[in-house]
Amino acid sequence: MTSNKINSNINSEVSDSVDLRKVIGTYSRHWKWFLLSLIVCISLAYLKLRYATPKYAASAKIILLDDNNSSSPATALLRELDQYSNNEANKVEDEIRIMKSRKLMSDVVKKLDLNVRYSLKGRIHDAEFFQNTPLKLNFIVSDSIVYRSDLSFYVDILSNDEFNYRRTEKDTPKKISFGDNIPSSIGGMVLTPTINNIDKFKGSTFKIKISNVDRVAESYKNAIRISPADKFSKVINISLEDPVKIKAQKIIDELVNQYNETSINQKNLESKKTADFINERIDLIATDLSDVDKNAERFKTGNRLTDITSEADIYLNSGSLNDEQLSASRTELNLINYMKSYLDDIGDGYDPIPSNVGLSDPSILNITARYNELIFERQRLLKSSNDKNPIIVRLNQQLSGLKQSMRQSLENLRNTLSIRVNNLQQQSARINSKISSVPGQERQLRDIQRQQQIKESLYLFLLEKREEATISLTATSPSAKFVDKAYSPIEGPISPKPKMIFLTSIFLGLVIPFSVIYVKDLLNNKIQNKEGLEKELKTIPILGEIPKLKGKNKDSLIERNDRSVLSESFRIIRTNFDYLQRVRKTQKYNNVIFVTSTIKGEGKTFFSMNMALTFANSDKRVLLIGADIRNPRLHTLLNNNKQKKKGKYGLTDYLFDHSLDVKDVIEDFELNKNKIDILLPGKIPPNPAELLMSSRMETLFDEVSRDYDIVIVDTAPSLLVTDTLLFSQYAGHTVYLVRADYTEKNLLSFPKELHQDGKLNGMMTVINGVKLSNFSYGAKYGYGYGDTSKKKSKMKLLKGA
Repeated sequence: MTSNKINSNINSEVSDSVDLRKVIGTYSRHWKWFLLSLIVCISLAYLKLRYATPKYAASAKIILLDDNNSSSPATALLRELDQYSNNEANKVEDEIRIMKSRKLMSDVVKKLDLNVRYSLKGRIHDAEFFQNTPLKLNFIVSDSIVYRSDLSFYVDILSNDEFNYRRTEKDTPKKISFGDNIPSSIGGMVLTPTINNIDKFKGSTFKIKISNVDRVAESYKNAIRISPADKFSKVINISLEDPVKIKAQKIIDELVNQYNETSINQKNLESKKTADFINERIDLIATDLSDVDKNAERFKTGNRLTDITSEADIYLNSGSLNDEQLSASRTELNLINYMKSYLDDIGDGYDPIPSNVGLSDPSILNITARYNELIFERQRLLKSSNDKNPIIVRLNQQLSGLKQSMRQSLENLRNTLSIRVNNLQQQSARINSKISSVPGQERQLRDIQRQQQIKESLYLFLLEKREEATISLTATSPSAKFVDKAYSPIEGPISPKPKMIFLTSIFLGLVIPFSVIYVKDLLNNKIQNKEGLEKELKTIPILGEIPKLKGKNKDSLIERNDRSVLSESFRIIRTNFDYLQRVRKTQKYNNVIFVTSTIKGEGKTFFSMNMALTFANSDKRVLLIGADIRNPRLHTLLNNNKQKKKGKYGLTDYLFDHSLDVKDVIEDFELNKNKIDILLPGKIPPNPAELLMSSRMETLFDEVSRDYDIVIVDTAPSLLVTDTLLFSQYAGHTVYLVRADYTEKNLLSFPKELHQDGKLNGMMTVINGVKLSNFSYGAKYGYGYGDTSKKKSKMKLLKGA
């Protein structure tokens, strides 16, 4: 709790919120890099504008036509026949992909001769010609070879008749006449002028470049932009940028023309194939139709038919008539049987015979009538006579003869009627057979007639569609039409854009150093200044910051009445320490200050020496003890400041040799007019840890803490060795050194543990080697206020870079 209160009195509270002024200050310290980056980027922008080839834009609008409105009859035919599934409308995205296909673009390149480029060499830019070129290159070899070739050469116009030919710019020119064969790697070429006064280009150099068609097509395919005007619109926008305005327009127009030509050819091919298909079908159906007709003919001939309906009526009428005749014949036969039976029943009797029973035979009717007449006559005679009367006998004989005649007639008639009935029955069977076969014959005939109708209707239908398909070959509409032909909406070049390029260069000029600084700070895992140390060690008081010194001044010692930034920083540390010393009120060793660090190289010895000089500058008796006996640096610092060791003893000698007294090993020095006493480390012992645990250490610190106002002990790094912790109980206060741009943040977990465990008494920190630009106060408010010393210029601080 006391440590937190002390820290809050010395250090400002760390805010979690972002300090905008601090962030701006972080980047403004590097203003030179921002200025240099701006100069470089603006210079590059100027060079780009100077040497970049200007480009012009061309754009066009087309609308895709609906195939339902412009479809060929062949397509409609196949749709009606349901032979295949046809999309009702072209998908816009699919059509765009077709327009951007390599084949279509290759056709454009070949049509416009884009694989051959003519340009007039200039000092900065080359002027490209398109269509109205002053020169025309013709090839003797086939186009297929030219389309696969890459070649470039230079032509220097000499006159209307001659020119110099060079394969490369550095080649020796070869004089050739216009129209002569030019040998090359792809074969013979002939160059001819297209204007009469070609000598107006005398002294000019033309570059003619022949490129592979596929590669040129690929470049234009990637450069052209094709997109729908709206999400569900069939209007398509086409745009292209090119150094030659008219060329961009011609490419767009030719692309649309090639697209329409391809679609028309495709539709015509479809119509032709459909017509061929129809012709084949007509031939097959005509053969089938002829076969069906022959089947009908054979069927009618085989069944003796002309018209089934009328013949069926005849069969029905004949059957009815036959049935009537059969019925009458059977009735008459029954009557004959009756009459015959009747005659058999009467035997020799003389009863009358029925006369009107319905028999149609006149002879029987006559016999019956005569018989009955004689019967009546006999009956009349019997009334007046008997059977023996010759007249009656004669009548009886006549009646017997008539009976016999009647029997014979009835028998003959019965035989005749029997034959007639049999004939009528047979005829009825034939008629019924004919009638029963009519439905089957009608069904078969209808099947044959149905096939005839189907074949005939399909035959006529295909004849009609063949004529339509033939007509469609000469009336095929394109798949797209222009809404706006290719034009350039902007007269001047669209790129490069000076304003945009300069704004972009300024933006990059600021962003590049900003990004570098940001990434550098992001990846930096080292402590930079006091604020960074406060975030890591929130509970340990920070005495102050020490500036980073440059070159040979890195081991400089402060002078008496020094007003430099280095001296002022140590005075602030001394003031803060005096405050802590009064607040803590350590009962023992309150004037003993241990100086340690995490690792080697963080500036313990430098700090210890200058801190001792700062206390000495206030006329205090100060002792500096070199307790880093493993790697002593104190004598090196003295040698750098031209101070030679006076005695021959040091700390290790005192601890090892019990005959030596404290006063025997302490030496007095005058450094920059400041008097201090120094106990040097002495010889490096083989057992430093055991030596520092000697009981003479207590004697030493008891005596020096009593005799001196301030005792500063330069100890070993705490993380590397345990030397400092072995005798840390003699420290009233411990200054823990951290070096900016050197000490890694993850190493600060060690002093945190030491502080939490209380292994070092009165811990406080000092950050060493801080760049002046990273100072918390000094860079802003000016260390060394009022300094008039001439020596101030000799101590240069390393600026933030």
